[in-house]
Amino acid sequence: MEKTSKIYVAGHRGLVGSAIVRKLNSEGYTNIITRTHGELDLIRQGQVETFFKKEKPDYVFLAAAKVAGIWGNNMYPAQFIYENIAIQTNIIHAAYLHGVKKLLFLGSSCIYPKLCPQPIKEEYLLSDYLESTNEPYAVAKIAGIKMCQSYNRQYNTRYISAMPNNLYGPHDNFNLETSHVLPALIRKFHLAKIAAAGDWEGIQKDEDAFGSIPEDIKTSIGLDPITNQPVNQSTNQPSVILWGTGSPRREFLHVDDLSDACLFLMDHYDESEPINIGWGKDQTIRDLAESIAEIVGYNGSVKWDSGKPDGTPRKLLDVSRLTEKGWQAKISLEDGIRQVYRWYLGEAV
Repeated sequence: MEKTSKIYVAGHRGLVGSAIVRKLNSEGYTNIITRTHGELDLIRQGQVETFFKKEKPDYVFLAAAKVAGIWGNNMYPAQFIYENIAIQTNIIHAAYLHGVKKLLFLGSSCIYPKLCPQPIKEEYLLSDYLESTNEPYAVAKIAGIKMCQSYNRQYNTRYISAMPNNLYGPHDNFNLETSHVLPALIRKFHLAKIAAAGDWEGIQKDEDAFGSIPEDIKTSIGLDPITNQPVNQSTNQPSVILWGTGSPRREFLHVDDLSDACLFLMDHYDESEPINIGWGKDQTIRDLAESIAEIVGYNGSVKWDSGKPDGTPRKLLDVSRLTEKGWQAKISLEDGIRQVYRWYLGEAV
């Protein structure tokens, strides 16, 4: 990409898209195109094609997607498969129609089979059954990868796909009904910490900034879910209740590392086969929870609800192909979590 190339970042307000825009700006790119949902509804094919016809971007980062954790995927499977397939289809086809030079499609590690060998190589795609808790989202992402490959094969386009592992960073989703595990842990521990300190005003500010607190979490931190008032404040001992057993192992990648990798791939990768982006190390969810509790400063009770699903036992990406091409992640998990918690505190004021 040239510094003056016209670059469209789809999903620029999200976790990934905002990081890509920050990276592009920091690297001196001067012609970045973005649109809000109100300005351009990516689910509407006509709007997308009109936008591409008018703007004619040279490069596209396809970071727009409907995302959530296990709870959100279980509750809204139709929305996840429909909206993601619609967004991908509209952008990829419009990119072809209007001569985009290169497109990067952001997939997800959830596309891989639930029980495939570890660490996960790109070749394991479609080799076995998917994890049932996020199957609609995974199927949509697989469709996006196959669409890029098919357009490359039939139309000689340059559409590449990258599969990051669990992402986190500034501008993450902290809504406790739809967030991923790491931001959800940060918010749960923070709420319990300030509840233990009797900072009910702080809890209200948090709810204003990051969305409503589910009734079961209000109860666990000592709030009446109906009146929103503290229950027996003098004896209140908040607890944090977490899903599953804590035994699954996960790998986490800071979104600023991802954005760096995306720019690297735009300049150095032209293969149709998808490529993994990750840190290359994993840990249990229980260890992650303990680390976040320490960083947040929560010293109270933690309970694991083993009646809730754990999800895939392990998810560690094999990143050897990307490493061989000269890229590797730089931000350690501890440093990344500390940075995100500082950002979180700045938003909840």
